[in-house]
Amino acid sequence: MTTWYFLNSGKCSPSFNMALDEALLDWHSEGLIPPVIRFYEWEPATLSIGYFQQARRDINLDAVRQQGLGFVRRPTGGRAVLHEHELTYSVIVTESYPNMPESVTEAYRVLSEGILQGFHNLGMDAYFSVPDTEEKKADLKQPKSAVCFDAPSWYELVVEGKKIAGSAQTRQKGVILQHGAILLDLDEEKLLSVFNFSSDEAKERMRKKLPEKAVAINSLVNEPVSIEQCVTAFRDGFAKSLQIELKPFTLSEEQLEYVRALEEKKYAHDDWNFKK
Repeated sequence: MTTWYFLNSGKCSPSFNMALDEALLDWHSEGLIPPVIRFYEWEPATLSIGYFQQARRDINLDAVRQQGLGFVRRPTGGRAVLHEHELTYSVIVTESYPNMPESVTEAYRVLSEGILQGFHNLGMDAYFSVPDTEEKKADLKQPKSAVCFDAPSWYELVVEGKKIAGSAQTRQKGVILQHGAILLDLDEEKLLSVFNFSSDEAKERMRKKLPEKAVAINSLVNEPVSIEQCVTAFRDGFAKSLQIELKPFTLSEEQLEYVRALEEKKYAHDDWNFKK
């Protein structure tokens, strides 16, 4: 079995979280480390936006500040995500990894098998989202809102027809970085509060639609699932689906300095976070 690194970072600042994901991509591209599975959380709770989003147009930045939320732009695409009651994962692996599909959509499927298996490990009947109508396919091309959990994309994870995990991907330096949010709980009102809507009616439509579109783990189970249970379930899910052995990885002081320098230069800087 191929050995990958496994890193559970716990709660980190938004800028550090994004800097560490990019640093892992850099080190893997240079052959310094093998592929990596990383789990992490956010302190404080954070709104992250996709690389291509326009922060001031899409986001109610006053509400973000008033609620003490962090804010960061991801290096990946996709729409905005409120990271609060969740386990976040990232996968860093070269594009040339054996049997890795060239297309972004199919690579999503391969890498997300670990998430699917993780839900099964928790006893949940999760499955991949595959748009089955022309209307759903059109929704993927022209999202109706800036909210990530508004609708599932190709091969994202669904339980009872509702999105339960959202992911985004980028490819740089010959390496795939895919990261995503596994929801334990969802504060719908807080989520709605941090977005700009064209009208009160549009916001109300989203308020009514969101419970039909998105769901969190603990709303579907009898006993609440903890972060620790999720870490075990999804770590084992990745190991099984990718047929890999996971070796614990701890950053050296030199590596930490690299991450902090990248954080300071980029992800903690307004020039990056408000570039669009």
